[in-house]
Parts: sequence; C-alpha cells; structure tokens
Amino acid sequence: MDLEYGAEYDAFREEVRAFLEAHKPGNLAEASAEDRSAWLTKQIEHGYWARTIPTEYGGYGAEPNLLHTIIMDEEFNRAGTLRGTPSQGPSMLVPTLLEHGTEEQKRRWIGPTMRGEVIWCQGYSEPGAGSDLASLQTRAVADGDDFLISGQKIWTSTADKSQMMFALVRTEADAPKHAGISYLLVPVDSPGLEVRPLRTMAGDLGPSSFNQVFFDEVRVPRSNVVGRRGEGWKIANTTLKHERNSLSSNAEGTWMRLAKLMRDETMNGVPAIASPVYRDRLMQLQARMLSMKYHALRMLTCALKEEPPGVAGLVAKLENCQLSFDMAALALDVMGELGALYDHAKYERARGHWQAHSMFALGLIIGGGTAQIQKNIIAERGLGMPREPKPAKA
Repeated sequence: MDLEYGAEYDAFREEVRAFLEAHKPGNLAEASAEDRSAWLTKQIEHGYWARTIPTEYGGYGAEPNLLHTIIMDEEFNRAGTLRGTPSQGPSMLVPTLLEHGTEEQKRRWIGPTMRGEVIWCQGYSEPGAGSDLASLQTRAVADGDDFLISGQKIWTSTADKSQMMFALVRTEADAPKHAGISYLLVPVDSPGLEVRPLRTMAGDLGPSSFNQVFFDEVRVPRSNVVGRRGEGWKIANTTLKHERNSLSSNAEGTWMRLAKLMRDETMNGVPAIASPVYRDRLMQLQARMLSMKYHALRMLTCALKEEPPGVAGLVAKLENCQLSFDMAALALDVMGELGALYDHAKYERARGHWQAHSMFALGLIIGGGTAQIQKNIIAERGLGMPREPKPAKA
C-alpha cells in the first residue's frame, strides 16, 4: 500500500506553505473587521477558502479534490491560523443557498458572506421550541409583496453582531406543524426587530454571544424566502446538517494548540508533556482526534459522491463536541491553579483562551441538538430502533 501523496500534491503542499509564510496575519482576534475580511479575500483569491464555490458567486471555482482539502487544513493548522472562518454564514447558510437558493440570492449573499462582509445569525430556537423545533410559534403574515413577522427567538448566537438572520417562521397557520414553516432571510436592522443580549456563565470570554430576539411586525420581502413557501422544514434540515458538521470542525487544530501548551507549561522547570499521566491523556485525545478527522474525510467522500452518509453522519456532532470539551479539560488541568484565571488576571494564560473554550465547548454539548437528543436520533434514525415510548395519557 502506497501512502505517499505523490509529486503533484507535494508541490501543492509547498505552495500552501509558501503562501502562509508570506501572508499569514498576526493575531486575528485583535484584528479589525476590515483586516479579517482582507485575509479571507486573499485566501479566496489563492483558492484556499471558498475553493469549490463557483466564481459567479464569489468563490474560487475549483473542482472538488479531497487531498487538496486535507493538505490545506493540515498546513493552516500547522501555521496556527484559521482557513476561512467558522461563523454561521459560511458554514451553514452558504451551503443551504447553494442547494436551495434562487440565482439572485446566491449572487447577492454568498460572496459577501464568504469574505466576512456580512455576518449572519440563526433564528431557530424559541422559548417553547428547542428540541422540538417544529413547534415554533413565530409567525409571518402575508401583506402584499412582504411578510410581517411577529414572535420571539432565543439563544440566537452573535445576533448583536450580525447584519442578517436566517430564520424559521410559520407562514401557513392551518398546516401541520412541519408543513407550515418557511425559511426567511431577515435584515437585523429592520424596524420592529429588537436584540437583547443574554448573560451566560462565559461572561465576556465566549467566542460568541447569546441573545433573545423579538419581532413586532417586522417587514421582510417575500423574495427573501429560500426555497418554496411552507417548505422551510426541509431546508432547515439542510442547514442543521451543515451546522452539526461545523460544530465538529478543526479538532486537529485544537489538539495541536493543546500539545504546544503542554510543551510550554512547566512545573519546577519540567514541561507538562513530560508527565506520564498528562502525556497518556494527550495521546488518548490524539487517537480520538485522528479517528474523527478520518471520519470527517469519509463523510466528505460521501458528499463528493453524492452518497448519503447514513449513521456515520449522525455521530460526528455528538463525538466531536465531547472531544473538544475533553481537550479543554486537559488544558485547564495542565495549567493547575492558573487554569482558573481569566478576565486579564495577572497570571492569566493566552488571554483566557482555554477557559473560554471549556465553557463554550460545554455549551455545544447542549447547543445544536443536545447529546441526549443526538443519541435518540442515532438510535432511531441510524440504527432503526423503536422510538422511546411516551407516557400514557391520563
């Protein structure tokens, strides 16, 4: 068995590595929005981001190539910088628009979204519609060429920083609950739309903020419906599929950052990685990370071949969210008592990165479908087991 990539791919790896050596930015967390957008645009121009998105929609227009994807991810991880951005627009909305959007929607939104010029949030969950999302009550009533939206969304990540929202609303009041939903694109600055931040245990540490959003007859053009009116549930499941994949992304980059921490963090002059206990935990996490990395490549192969991944696609979110939390737990243990410090304390490490990562990863075990719900989905839809019996009615 020949495991070498071959001369063509070795040359591509050198090309990517040379690009990063020449153009890798500094600390993106402290960069301006314009600088982050410029970095994404440069990646697109060289084909390292939006690589397979058609040029007419603002992408690079290359043919899908699994080994190119592997090499790009490996080299960006090795350089310690992100390939693209993990935000909701590129990872969730863009693939949904490519599959279901109109030509005008694709041309208008995909390019600016991939360049980071338009930030999106997801309007799905409601106070009474979390795991049972189809019971949502936010309504959109037709009014000429527009809809008037009234209702409430909750746990809306980054709504306070976004210009646009992709939202599920009930447009057919008399239809069965799964059949009466539409998928709408909503400007966040619309009159009647109010965003209220929610305080969480992560405080200001978290990489994204949670909000509740209120709609009071918010006017949105009917042309902002993605797909057909009333078919939003089908389209929403396309987005959810990509959301679960995005929540499980870049475990390799996180592991590499953890390994660096263990080489740098010392006790009495001895690196933490020299401890047999910590090193054993790191190796166990590496095995899980590599397992999920190749599992993700298996699903990418299915996507390129247009084959359904089956149960393989259902386990990724469950396993990777737990893996991400376990990596953060080891990082905090390695730092000892300093692992409890954040908010710019004197001996804080890496601006509180691992504390924030730990709390955010714990939230993702719940967000995007709780671990318990994921296990039910795997059992029922993936393994064909009978549904959990409901309590008998009185």
